[in-house]
Amino acid sequence: GQILQEGISEAGALASWINVGTSYASQHCPMMPFFIYYSMFGFQRVGDLIWQGADARARGFLLGATGGRTTLNGEGLQHQDGHSLLMALTNPAVVAWDPAFAYELAYIIEHGIRQMWGEDKDVIHYITLYNENHSMPEAPKDPNFKEGLLKGLYKCVDAEPGKHTVRLVGSGSIMQQVLNAIPLLAEYGVSAEVWSATNIGELHRDAVRCDRHARLNPKSPPIKPWVSQCLGDGGVTVACTDNQIAYPQLIQPYVGGDYVVLGTDGFGRSDTRPKLRRFFEVDSEHVCVAALSALARQGKISPDVAADAITKFGITPTRTDVCAW
Repeated sequence: GQILQEGISEAGALASWINVGTSYASQHCPMMPFFIYYSMFGFQRVGDLIWQGADARARGFLLGATGGRTTLNGEGLQHQDGHSLLMALTNPAVVAWDPAFAYELAYIIEHGIRQMWGEDKDVIHYITLYNENHSMPEAPKDPNFKEGLLKGLYKCVDAEPGKHTVRLVGSGSIMQQVLNAIPLLAEYGVSAEVWSATNIGELHRDAVRCDRHARLNPKSPPIKPWVSQCLGDGGVTVACTDNQIAYPQLIQPYVGGDYVVLGTDGFGRSDTRPKLRRFFEVDSEHVCVAALSALARQGKISPDVAADAITKFGITPTRTDVCAW
């Protein structure tokens, strides 16, 4: 392979990427381009050029490195990305992924190469990457997990027996905060199962296709979208990502029961990861409180339990909205 180091020139690098990504047609020589860059400076800065790549039927991978509004700490307003996954969805050719674990990334890249080279599809795969170090688990033993991973959602942690059970949904680096919320909830007698949302955008597109089928085929049985097959049976579901709240809300109409979304709306800030996650209310304590508050609204636990957790974790309900700048 070849490495092109083009400096701080997203437009120049993407022009090279398009050249390589269309070589299967222009030169009858299939090549697979990978363009890695600060995720903030992709769709926001050169989105029109990515659209031109789609128009030219380019194929390849866009890797949005240092993704997440709280994972890239200390670089403030300019660099912290919490919306590139939303912007990616405006391009019909782009499939946008937000993996949490190394094995997910491996399967996604394998899947993308198979689509572009094996199935001859004109698609662009956008993958967020993060720069936070943490241990990587092994892939689940259940061989069926890969189907869900590639559809955008699968269960990665089963719930322990408990009086009450909630579902937690995470992606990217914030998955660690979701996992850390499990023992916090256990202290209140609540068990949690965890789902990895590798691709909320494709879950949304799948649900829209199912809606269209039902609308245009009134005599046929409706097709249940994948997200409803996984999360459609009621209860409490808390979704937490390092992106704007609007991103997980794309699937809200298709989730059963109470669906609570945490995210990183507003401008980025320069601080440590723990302080950024407390500021944007996406740390493990806020995940725990979100689940307890939802259970209280359903009448399954006393509101005093949720209020106690808010006090215990030092959360200030009356603070200024982080979106108000």
